[in-house]
Amino acid sequence: MSKDYAKKGSSGRKKAPARKQQSARGAPPQKQASSGWRWYGAGVLSGVFLSFLLYLGTLPPGDIQDAGVNSEQASSEAEAPPKPRFDFYTLLPEHSQEEDTPGAESARPLANTALSEYYLLQAGSFRQREDADRRRAELLLLGLEPSIEESTGENGRWFRVYLGPFGKRSNMSKARSLTAGQNIDTLLLKRSG
Repeated sequence: MSKDYAKKGSSGRKKAPARKQQSARGAPPQKQASSGWRWYGAGVLSGVFLSFLLYLGTLPPGDIQDAGVNSEQASSEAEAPPKPRFDFYTLLPEHSQEEDTPGAESARPLANTALSEYYLLQAGSFRQREDADRRRAELLLLGLEPSIEESTGENGRWFRVYLGPFGKRSNMSKARSLTAGQNIDTLLLKRSG
């Protein structure tokens, strides 16, 4: 006698194997979605952590040691600015004035030199004497030797500030570069004498 086990198996059990197959495939759709967010969050956190470690690796070694200093030492260092150094007390006696100033050539009288041409720089032309004196003071601070000449013409009285005379073009160009550094426009005048 032969028995048909296929018919017996389908009638005896109701969908029990189907449930096992569904649980074997994976979790219900809700659990899969929350699992994806967990993986995303874990990836973001690990990325932030690795970025922080990379940042710490790029810091110079002195900054890491300074982090351990207590707040009292840090505040006392911040309050006391570094003391200024004044080196000009030692530098000035070593140099003579004629070596450093580009206007030193103008201190020599022009009659003693056998120059046929010389250069003048006009550093300004002013209506008021006070303005000309102010410009002269600016040029004196640069180490130059300016002079003020008053002239009266058809258009009134003018006070002109001159630098020179310069016998060499190189001396004139040094003085002109000093004035250009202070945004003082100059006019080059070439005279023969």
